[in-house]
Amino acid sequence: MAAELVRGQNHALSEHRVRITVSAGTPVLALASLGDERGTVTGPEDVAHPGARGLPGIEAPEGAAARHGFAVDLDAVAAGVHRVAVLLSLPPGGPARFGAVAASHVAVAGPDGAELAEYTLTGLESETAVVALELYRRQGAWKVRAVGQGYADGLPALFTDQGLSAPAAADLAARVHACVAAPAAADPVPVAADSDAVPVSGVPYAGTPGPAPAQPPATAAAAQAPGPGPGPASAPAAAPGPGDATISYAHPRRRPTSTEPPEPAPQAAPPQQPGRPPSPVAGDAAGWSMEERLYNQVWGMFEDLARAVAAYRGAVEFADNRMERELDEALSDPRHRLGGSGNAARDTARARRDELVGQARAVLDRDLAQLVAESEVIEPALPASYARWDNPVWHDGRTAGPPEEAPLALRLGDLHLPERPDLRIPMLVRVPLERGLWIDNGRTGSEAAMAMDTDRLRRAAMDMAVAHAARLLAVHPADRISVHVIDAAGAGAASLAPLVRAGVLAAPPAAGSAGVTQTLARLTRRVDLVQMAVRAGAPEDLPADVDTADQLLIVHDFPHGFDDRAVTQLRYLADEGPAVGVHLLMVADRDEASAYGPLLDPLWRSLMRLSPVPDDHLADPWVHHAWTFEPDLPPQGSRVLDQALERVKTNRG
Repeated sequence: MAAELVRGQNHALSEHRVRITVSAGTPVLALASLGDERGTVTGPEDVAHPGARGLPGIEAPEGAAARHGFAVDLDAVAAGVHRVAVLLSLPPGGPARFGAVAASHVAVAGPDGAELAEYTLTGLESETAVVALELYRRQGAWKVRAVGQGYADGLPALFTDQGLSAPAAADLAARVHACVAAPAAADPVPVAADSDAVPVSGVPYAGTPGPAPAQPPATAAAAQAPGPGPGPASAPAAAPGPGDATISYAHPRRRPTSTEPPEPAPQAAPPQQPGRPPSPVAGDAAGWSMEERLYNQVWGMFEDLARAVAAYRGAVEFADNRMERELDEALSDPRHRLGGSGNAARDTARARRDELVGQARAVLDRDLAQLVAESEVIEPALPASYARWDNPVWHDGRTAGPPEEAPLALRLGDLHLPERPDLRIPMLVRVPLERGLWIDNGRTGSEAAMAMDTDRLRRAAMDMAVAHAARLLAVHPADRISVHVIDAAGAGAASLAPLVRAGVLAAPPAAGSAGVTQTLARLTRRVDLVQMAVRAGAPEDLPADVDTADQLLIVHDFPHGFDDRAVTQLRYLADEGPAVGVHLLMVADRDEASAYGPLLDPLWRSLMRLSPVPDDHLADPWVHHAWTFEPDLPPQGSRVLDQALERVKTNRG
C-alpha cells in the first residue's frame, strides 16, 4: 500500500528505478528539473521538457495530456544531481489556473508497478505551474517529498526560483510552450477521495473532501523566522522573495494562507556500506568545508523536524475532524438514540480516531529517533561558533589558536517543539549579521518573562548580549571585529565586567548623553565613508582613522540617554550599517520607548527579537510552527566566558 503524503511530508524510497504517474483534471505538461547539492538548476539544459525530453536517467513525457507516465532511474542521473523535481504546468490555451480544475494526483511506483508514495495537490488557486514533488538524496539514500509549491506567474517564476536567471527562465518557458499546441477539450479525470483510507504512513489522505474552515491568522509573535539568511550554506544570493510563490502548507481542511520560502538543500552523504545503518554524520560534498556541511546538516535537521511534526499534527487534526463528523452523524440518526447503538457508534468513532493517531505517532517517533541519532553525533562535532558553551570545544584547547577566517554562522540558542522537547535544534544565524539582534528585556514578551523579577530579567538579557559578543570575538580572526558599547546609565556594568576586564572593547562603555552622541557619530561617519568609497570603487582611499574591521554596537537601556538626533542615527545604523560591516545588538524594553510612537516601528521590525528566557515567538520558514527558543548562556559558575576572552586578548597580542 502506497504512503499517502500530505504537503511537506517525505518518505524513503526502497527503489532507485521508479515510475512517475500524473493524473490531472485537464491536460497538463509534465517536466522534470535536476538540481545540485543546493537544489539549484544550473542551466536550461538541466530541465527535461517536451522540446528536450531526454536527460541521463530521465525522459519527460511528450506534449500535454491529462495522464502522464515516465520512468526515472536515480542510479543513472549525473553524480552532481541531488534533487529531481517533478513539475506540472498548464499549457497555452488551457484553463487559466489550477484552482479551476480537479486536483492533480502524482504517484511514484517501483519497477513492479507497486506504488511507493502518492500525493494529491490540494489547495491550489491562481497557480499555473507547480512543483508537485521531488526525489532527493538524504544520508546516502533517496527520498520523495510532497512539495505542492505553486506559481501564479507560471513557468518563468518557477524556473527563476530554481536558480535560472530571469531572461533564461523566460526563454525556457517560451520554448516549452512553443512545443505544445493548444490542447483539445477533454473530460476531467476523477480524483480518488476516499475519506476512510488509512495509509501505511499514518498520515491521512490529502484529498479528503469537506469544508475548509477559516484558519486564524498567524500572531505577530509567531511571524518571525529564526535566521536572516536563506537557509543552507551557498544558497543563491539572488533567490526570489517568498512572495513570488504563494502556496499553502496547511492541512487540506484549512484555508491556504502561507508562503513557501526557498528550500534548504538536503545534505550529501558518502556511499553507505552494505549491512550498516545510514550514518547521521554530515556527508562529504565537493568544494564544501566541514563547517559548511555541518551548517547544512543542522538546517536539514531543522527542516525534517518541522515537516515531520506538521505531518503528525495534520493527521491528528484529520482524525479529530473525522471523529466529530461520525459522532454528529450517529447522534443525528434517531435509531442510534435508542438502546446501545449510539454508544457503540461513539466507541467505534473514538477507536478509529485513536488508530489513526497511533499510526501517525508511530511514524513521527520513527523520524524523531533518526533526528535524535543525528543530534547525538552532530553536537560534539560542531565548531565553536555553532557549539553550546558547555561543549568541550570551548574547554579542550581547540580554540586556543587565533581563527584563520570568519565563521559561516553563529549559534544564538536552541529551538524545540512540544512533541519532543529534549530534541534541540541549534539556532544558527549567518555571519556577518544581515539583521540586527534585539534582546527583549521587557516583561510582556512571554509567560516566563512575566513570572520573572524585573531586575533578574534585565540582568539575564545583558548577560546574553555579552555572551554573544564574546562568542563573536572568540571565533573571528584577531582584529577582524570591534565591539562598542553604549550603556548610558551604567546599569549594565556588572554584565559588561568580563569584556572590560579582558580589554577587548574598542573603547570603554559609553555613558551619558555625551557618550551616546560620540559613539553614534563615530559609527555613522564610518558608514557614510565606507558607502562613498564603495560607490566610487576606491575602498583603499578610506581615511587612515577608519577602522575597516566589522563593528558590533551593543546598546543597553535604550532609549535612556538618546535624544531625537541619536534615535535617528540609531535607525540609520540599523538600516544601512549591515551592508558595510556595522551591526547592531540592542538590549531594550519596547514599552520604555513608547513615547516615540510609530516612529520606531520600522526599527523594531528590522531587528530579530530574542528573549533571555524560553519563549515561543519564532517560526520556521517552511510550515511556520511556533518554536520554543532557549538562549545559550555559559553554565552558572563556569569560567568559560573569561577563558574565551583571555584567548581573544592573547591572540590580539
